[in-house]
Amino acid sequence: MTQSSQKDRVVIFDTTLRDGEQSPGATMSHFEKLEIAELLDEMGVDIIEAGFPIASEGDFNAVREIARLAKTSVICGLARANYGDIDRCWDAVKHAQKPRIHTFIGTSPLHRAIPNLNTDEMAERIHETVTHARNLCDNVQWSPMDATRTETDYLCRVVEIAIKAGATTINIPDTVGYTAPVESSELISMLIENVPGADDVVFATHCHNDLGMATANSLAAVAGGARQIECTINGLGERAGNTALEEVVMAMKVRGDIMPYYTGIDTTKLMNISRRVATVSGFPVQFNKSIVGKNAFAHESGIHQDGMLKNAKTFEIMRPEDVGLAATNLVMGKHSGRAALRSKLEELGYSLGDNQLKDVFVRFKALADRKKEVFDDDLIALMRAGEDAENDRLVLKSLKVLCGTEGPQSADMTLLIDGTEVSTRAIGDGPVDAAFNAVKALHGHTARLQLYQVHAVTEGTDAQATVTVRMEEAGTITTGESADTDTVVASVKAYINALNRLLMRQDQIGQDKKAISYKDVS
Repeated sequence: MTQSSQKDRVVIFDTTLRDGEQSPGATMSHFEKLEIAELLDEMGVDIIEAGFPIASEGDFNAVREIARLAKTSVICGLARANYGDIDRCWDAVKHAQKPRIHTFIGTSPLHRAIPNLNTDEMAERIHETVTHARNLCDNVQWSPMDATRTETDYLCRVVEIAIKAGATTINIPDTVGYTAPVESSELISMLIENVPGADDVVFATHCHNDLGMATANSLAAVAGGARQIECTINGLGERAGNTALEEVVMAMKVRGDIMPYYTGIDTTKLMNISRRVATVSGFPVQFNKSIVGKNAFAHESGIHQDGMLKNAKTFEIMRPEDVGLAATNLVMGKHSGRAALRSKLEELGYSLGDNQLKDVFVRFKALADRKKEVFDDDLIALMRAGEDAENDRLVLKSLKVLCGTEGPQSADMTLLIDGTEVSTRAIGDGPVDAAFNAVKALHGHTARLQLYQVHAVTEGTDAQATVTVRMEEAGTITTGESADTDTVVASVKAYINALNRLLMRQDQIGQDKKAISYKDVS
């Protein structure tokens, strides 16, 4: 690799498993985190921020296991600016082939007030903690949280301190999504020009999407000299989310004429990991989401369709295959065999073992019996619907509803709860309300329904309905999703899916509370 090409290489730092999982409701199990980390590693992500090890025993175990399993990616853990956090982070990542400690502290006037430190006290804290991290690990990243609202002179001062203390990457976060592209570029350029030692470190950018400018701000920062972008799959993250990995990667790939940078990402794997993150997080991708949305390569306008038939480049700046999307949408049916199903699922990014295929094939045949034509989106919904079942404590066995213009509407339901069969009848304001009341009667809970959303996967009266629900109990938020040709059944399965995730999350919190206190926490 020449010195010139090395200069234009942009490092991709993915924080889906840390910042992304902090989205309210985006709960991932231990094994789901391992799976997503493996997909990120295979896709060519340079650095995976696997979690916040001090946050919980579950987070620590996930980061440690990911560190042990990673093949090519740097594995990073997050730590606040204190010795206990940093030591715990190192214990989690030290077995990785390429470990990194990422430590941070809020440097803006608003954030300095939280630990009640004056500028000199904070500067000393930064020097001590970055030095401590560097004594443990030779790959240390430091972040001044809320950098874009930090006084310029003070930001230069603390960045210089972090570099002298041994930081090898300086990340400049737009923590609240406040900045604009021109400011993002100028801030990085200013730091590189004015801070002694800036040429010896990598500058990174971490942008939030509160004003819808995360991608633009990240690319502007690269133009200003940053060579690491922090991002998440599907833009997952707190509040309005983070910079979307797929957006910045494809922007640089498609517009290399004005952005002469490149990454090590295998873009043909983008669609698969996008779908998987959507499933395990419970956050569906909006239809018109750039790059990975359902409509990203759809053309309905007559003018657009005519142009596409004559020359695909007329209205497509990327090929669907470039992001891992099958070029065709072949219809499957009840006469399709197991080999055809395997081939189609592989086109859609799913690699199944023989036992998995056997289970999916049974569900596919059941769907094909109810639905004349099974399209790609139907298969994706089918895969999502069956992915959580293995660890579920609540399982719907049977449901019969009575609905219509004359009430009361009722639901007769049988559930398996931890393997025990229980049944009830409940009434409600409509069949969905009655069915939800039946679930609550069989499994008492205080969770509040925050969101109930239905959309058709494909067209026609036999289309599968995909239902998303979001529930909250005692500050814990979970999201559930399911699909079925019967909207009420899909609704109940989504509701139960959210409850299962809530139970899983509560079990994890209980385990964390029982965990012993760490002697090295200061």
